[in-house]
Amino acid sequence: QVQVVESGGGSVQPGGSLRLSCAASGSIYSINAMGWYRRAPGKERDLVAYITSGSTTNYADSVKGRFTISRDNAKNTVLLQMNSLNPEDTAVYYCYANVVTAGVRSVYWGQGTQVTVSS
Repeated sequence: QVQVVESGGGSVQPGGSLRLSCAASGSIYSINAMGWYRRAPGKERDLVAYITSGSTTNYADSVKGRFTISRDNAKNTVLLQMNSLNPEDTAVYYCYANVVTAGVRSVYWGQGTQVTVSS
């Protein structure tokens, strides 16, 4: 059993910053990629950013230069620092972890955390 838990969402004014945290725990042998998706109201879920166990990162074009993803492999945690937020960043943000356990690779998701950017 693997759990993925996010924290750090909230409300902020345009131009502000938030940091999202995510921790994976349970029967984990190793974790490949960890990252974040988001779902804005009325839209499909889109990739925001991910980071591999080797620290290779990938960002959606819409967040490049504003968001930074980082990871602590020893703690199975991933952070998403979000700066210069704008109303288009309003969404539910979901963390995921690509986990290997008992020889099986599976993707586990968190419950989501709301980010609201509004004046």
